[in-house]
Amino acid sequence: MSVPLRQQFDVALYIIKQKLKGNKRYPLVLMLEPLFRCNLACAGCGKIDYPDEILNQRLTVQECLDAVDECGAPIVSIPGGEPLLHREMPEIVRKLIAKKKYVTLCTNALLMEKKLDQFTPSPYFNFSVHLDGDVKDHDHSVCQDGVYVKAEAAIKAALARGFRVNINCTLFNNAVPQRMADFFDHMMDIGLTDITVSPGYSYERAPDQQHFLSREATKTIFRDIFRMGKERVKAGKTPWRFSQSPLFMDFLAGNQSYECTPWGLPTRNVFGWQKPCYLLGEGFVKTYRELMDGTEWEKYGTGKYEKCANCMVHCGYEPTAANDAFAKPWKMAWLAIKGIKTEGAMAKEIDLSKQRPAEYMFSKHVAEVMDKIHINKTAAANAKAVEEAAAE
Repeated sequence: MSVPLRQQFDVALYIIKQKLKGNKRYPLVLMLEPLFRCNLACAGCGKIDYPDEILNQRLTVQECLDAVDECGAPIVSIPGGEPLLHREMPEIVRKLIAKKKYVTLCTNALLMEKKLDQFTPSPYFNFSVHLDGDVKDHDHSVCQDGVYVKAEAAIKAALARGFRVNINCTLFNNAVPQRMADFFDHMMDIGLTDITVSPGYSYERAPDQQHFLSREATKTIFRDIFRMGKERVKAGKTPWRFSQSPLFMDFLAGNQSYECTPWGLPTRNVFGWQKPCYLLGEGFVKTYRELMDGTEWEKYGTGKYEKCANCMVHCGYEPTAANDAFAKPWKMAWLAIKGIKTEGAMAKEIDLSKQRPAEYMFSKHVAEVMDKIHINKTAAANAKAVEEAAAE
């Protein structure tokens, strides 16, 4: 794991404080989603088909800062949409760093190289570039040719300027372990800081529903990839650097029986605070406290809810792994000695027989937001008409 020692120390201190306060549910990472608009249209994305009125919405700088203060998480991840389309993003990042938050700016990198001058290298900041594999795999994933080449050029430019840069790599069921291993080798060769990797989640409105991984397929693919990683280290290649807990990686390989910790990565976006997590839109509330106190957390997770059946995504399970590492440090030590198991029996899978059926609420939420937008537009138009009439 290549997370800086300063960040590891600060996050550990934060967890200790939460434990001493007796808090059972606390955030580790705030998913701050300031806009849904994007300059790509990936088939696996469930956010690109909102109406334009919603895609044109933005969180203000102050709304972003208020969300960070309200939540209190030590780490802030800024996904989208494409955050670099937000004109005030450099200001948002600067002010979050001033609060001593560890900020990850997620980007497809199409605008990254052009905007590097607007950011400053800092131990509290890193770019996370969406890159799902080599040229062929990634351009297929994002449904546009030429994106990989621009992304790698931006990564190299940012590294040359002293920025921390990782990649956010999402695997689908068409992932080829050999190609992914070669891709990870190449990323280490160009000096990438580290890799964040996760299986894709089947957003209910994603255009392509055919290529999301089942839990069984996820474990098999990751075991194959990690096995190749071990073989390559023995052959003298650079070990792959991951930004995630070794226990989460062990979970992906089928060696840990974890349950989801959805409150570990709360989401604030243009709709409000998203229930229950970044991946599910089961309602939105106005405040973080409403999210924590008003969400029926026991109703969500694999084995509890049909939508969660195949999920093994880092935003749900990384906090679980972090808590496990904190409670049982010897498990981390054992992994450091033995490495991730890639052969033999896997940990027992969660029983799905009692999960409740999926509820589809997306259209209702969109309709509610659209109504509010139209009401605000009408009110603004009426106010302007009154002003013009008074001026005459």
